Amino acid sequence: QVQLVESGGGLVQAGDSLRLSCAASGRTFTYYAMGWFRQAPGEEREFVAAISPYGGSTYFADSVKGRFTISRDNAKATVYLQMNGLKPEDTAAYYCAARQAKVTMNRDEYGIWGQGTQVTVSS
Repeated sequence: QVQLVESGGGLVQAGDSLRLSCAASGRTFTYYAMGWFRQAPGEEREFVAAISPYGGSTYFADSVKGRFTISRDNAKATVYLQMNGLKPEDTAAYYCAARQAKVTMNRDEYGIWGQGTQVTVSS
């Protein structure tokens, strides 16, 4: 199976942008649908965005539609989350996840997770 490593988090101000990266290693990256999830302190891990193995289908949580985009570079075995117009409520640890099947927004259907990267948005 793949191993996932996220990067790109940090401390930004409201309205700023960040791009998160998730690098995969191991099995063939195109076997996997990829998702981004986030978890704020005291909250459950929630869906943010997902992309199908070849990028033909993408899905977003209502809270990030129009502000976040998800993309993948299969040659680099990397998935990205471009976050624009960041808000304080976007503050969370962000995790990428993989599943060897069709893309889904359901957190419980992803079996492979990265270690997470922290995003903090100040007002």
